[in-house]
Amino acid sequence: MSVDESEQEHTIRTGEQGTRVSGPRVLVVGASIAGPALAHWLHRRGAEVTVVERAPELRPGGQAVDARGVAKEVIGRMGLDAAVRAACTDTAGAHTVDADGQVLETFRADDDGGDGFIADIEILRGDLSRVLYDDTRDGVEYIFGDRIAELTQDADGVDVAFAGGDQRRFDLVVGADGLHSALRAMVFGPHERFLRHLGHVLAFYSVPNEFGLDRWLLEYQDQESGRSALLRPIQDATRAMAMFYFASADFDVDYRDVAAQQVLLRERMAGLGWLTPDILAHLDDTPDFYLDQVAQVVMDRWSSGRVGLLGDAAFSSSPMSGQGTGLALVGAYVLAGELAAAGWDPAAGFTRYEARMRSFVEANQEIGRLNARSRDNAEPSPDFAGDWFTELVGRAINGIELPDYAGVPDSAAPAGSPITSSAKP
Repeated sequence: MSVDESEQEHTIRTGEQGTRVSGPRVLVVGASIAGPALAHWLHRRGAEVTVVERAPELRPGGQAVDARGVAKEVIGRMGLDAAVRAACTDTAGAHTVDADGQVLETFRADDDGGDGFIADIEILRGDLSRVLYDDTRDGVEYIFGDRIAELTQDADGVDVAFAGGDQRRFDLVVGADGLHSALRAMVFGPHERFLRHLGHVLAFYSVPNEFGLDRWLLEYQDQESGRSALLRPIQDATRAMAMFYFASADFDVDYRDVAAQQVLLRERMAGLGWLTPDILAHLDDTPDFYLDQVAQVVMDRWSSGRVGLLGDAAFSSSPMSGQGTGLALVGAYVLAGELAAAGWDPAAGFTRYEARMRSFVEANQEIGRLNARSRDNAEPSPDFAGDWFTELVGRAINGIELPDYAGVPDSAAPAGSPITSSAKP
């Protein structure tokens, strides 16, 4: 569709007197977790939503992610609690072990009301992405295998040229395209301005479950080097997810160069005991290898005009926090709600979204930094037994009040739900 055709359609949609007769057109960039979650809430609030994803299809597998505290409430408000729990890994807990496999410490999934080290909602990233996509695909336009090539905004909208040749105009654009967000670089500046490397690298990939893994995660950490190897169960009991952590003050391997990443992983894991050699033996034939720096995104503002950011693109807390998915889900709910409550005015909506989310984000980023520091033998380990840490964890899990957004359109809220109550936000 050309820009002129898009403008003609916009005139029809707004009516002769300029009164909007349908919702705003919103482009969401990224179809992992934050993007489809935002699409769910934008669609319920009355927006016409398009999601563009540069990958040719949904990416399967990936790291196990968790939902704790207020994030579980968001899943419930989405009406997806049953679907998400049905796709969970069903992990019973975690054992830390020594090089001989002897158990040193145990954490259970029902610790801390299901919000502990192993959450009771734990799901592979790709499986959660599939649940969110299946929930939204009938009411949301998805474009796979394409990306934004050029973007220009003015006071009334955003003109987008796609790499595939299409040109469209949107009222709002939101980047939910991850740590290395292309939209963030395009609108806000180069990655180096916002990425904060925490001095570690994380790798994970699926392997055959030849280790007798049965609902329990196993972690071995070499205290001298700070390196870790983990095996965790997934729904497919014939396979398992392997993970490695290692310290790296500098990270100069292209996150898209898989061959170079695998060479680096073998080099850094050489000599690590436990089951490491057996896990590395499957490195060449795994279908879902991933390696990247453990990093956070720190920004003064998550919006510029009619363009906003969500999830890791805006405020990555790093895998060390265990809360990246929770931030994405909660952020999606708040962003859509605040934009709709502001009558889709970007200045007001984005500003209120940032005000509500900022403290919640900062608590989770602090958790991520502390956990990274605890793995760095060159730094004193934090005293996690102190009351200050308990208070910080509380703010990181439940440190935001979910507004009800009474009076804001919601096409899918069941009768009597808190979203349709008479309480004010």
